[in-house]
Formats: sequence, C-alpha cells, structure tokens
Amino acid sequence: MPFPTLNTYLAQLSRTDRPASKVWLDSAGRVQGKYFNCTITSAFQPIRALGSGRIVAYEGLARSASAGDAGLSLWKLLDHAASDDESIELDRLCRMLHAINFFRQDTAGPSDLYLNVHDRLLSAVSSNHGHAFKRILDALDLPLGRIVLQLPATTPQQGWLLNYVADNYRRNGFRLALNAVSVAQALAMVAEQRPHAIKLDARYLAGGVSLEPLLDAAQAAGVRLIFKRVETAPAIAAAADMDAWSLYAQGYFLDQPQAALVADAALAA
Repeated sequence: MPFPTLNTYLAQLSRTDRPASKVWLDSAGRVQGKYFNCTITSAFQPIRALGSGRIVAYEGLARSASAGDAGLSLWKLLDHAASDDESIELDRLCRMLHAINFFRQDTAGPSDLYLNVHDRLLSAVSSNHGHAFKRILDALDLPLGRIVLQLPATTPQQGWLLNYVADNYRRNGFRLALNAVSVAQALAMVAEQRPHAIKLDARYLAGGVSLEPLLDAAQAAGVRLIFKRVETAPAIAAAADMDAWSLYAQGYFLDQPQAALVADAALAA
C-alpha cells in the first residue's frame, strides 16, 4: 500500500481489543461506519473517457453494508436527517469512508475520486467549507490533489451561495465538479466558475439542443465535460459523433457501482 499512515490506521481498526467506534473493518477489509442504526460503506462507479474507455476517475457512493455489492443507496438519508448538524456529520462520515476505501486499494492510482457534497451542506456549514475534510486527509497523508468535490445542482437564485462555497473549497485546495441542469447553465458555469469538471445529463446527447458551443467553450477553458446517467447504447452512439472533443461518461450502461475498483485486466477486456 502506497499510503503508510493509512495502512497504520487500518491496522488499528482491525484490532479486536480496540474500544467501540463508529468506524471499523468488515471481514472483507472494507471500512464501514455507523449512522444511527444504519451501517454504511462505499461503492465506486467509474468515469470513463469516451473513445478509449479509459477510467479517469471514480465517484464514491454511500451504500448500506451487504455481503456483496447489492447494498442500497443511502444518500437520501441526508434528506431525512433531524438537524443540520446531523446532516453535516453524515456527509463527512461518507466522504471519509469513501476516501479510505478508495486509497486502501492497490489499484487506486492514478485516477481521481469524486465525492458528493449534499445540497443541505451548502447552507448548513457556517464558514470555511472543506477545512474539516482537509484535516482528515492530512491526518491520513492522503493526496488532496486527487479529490474532486462534486457540488449539487443549484437554482439561479443560489448562484451567490454556489460561488461562496466553491471559493471556500478552492481555498482549501480542492478541485470542483458542478452539476448543471441544462446546457445553458453548463455554458454559464464554464464562463463564470471554471470548475475542473461539469456534469450534464446524458439525455442531452439525444439532440434538440446544440452542444457545440458548450463543447467548444469547455475545451477552450480546460473544463472536463462528463455525461452522467448513461444507461443506453444510443447515448454512447450519439457521443461517438462528437469525437472532435474530449468527452467523458458515467452510468449503468458502462459500469455498475461496486466496492472494488476495476482492475487493469477488466478494463482491457
């Protein structure tokens, strides 16, 4: 394992004589956490470069613990948290679990890890977004430079809040991915926020709205454009007609989320 401090931490988690904790190792070596009466662990879905199929990143997803990879999505738990403090606690727990479960795997490098920030946290955290998570990464000697924080979609009225939060995360050294609800919003984000990446629903690949201005602007600004929820072959076929641009895709048609990162042999196949 290339992260000795993390390795030491995992060894401590595996001790049978350690005091009870909200974080522990299961029999498969996965790190799990407790939120109220729910056991949480991580699943990872690849983000691939269209054309080559190369994996450039993984998105960490919160799942209920299960014997295999059939755990249920738990992200909606945040919508029902009793308070802002509890939603912040769960969000940070999920990000910590995903970071540990990602970097403990030998196949982690050199891909990036995308981690969600729930929309409740945009307003729930009073200041200095990202500082607490940065301290966790620093304590475990994990590379902050390979983390991309994925912010939720916002309305035009929340533009000031998005800019405030994004500025805080950048000040703490994080790269950002933004979710756009339309091609027009994505184009505005390229011009105004210039994030590392923008995610756009794959339904826009079907036509009806010209993507060329967005593709040109994103490429000129060095912004990675990722089409999410790719669930059908036609979406991939439509993207193949845009091979003049560097595009990326993520979805169930390409990969199912799973606890283990995809090995090189599986990717080659």
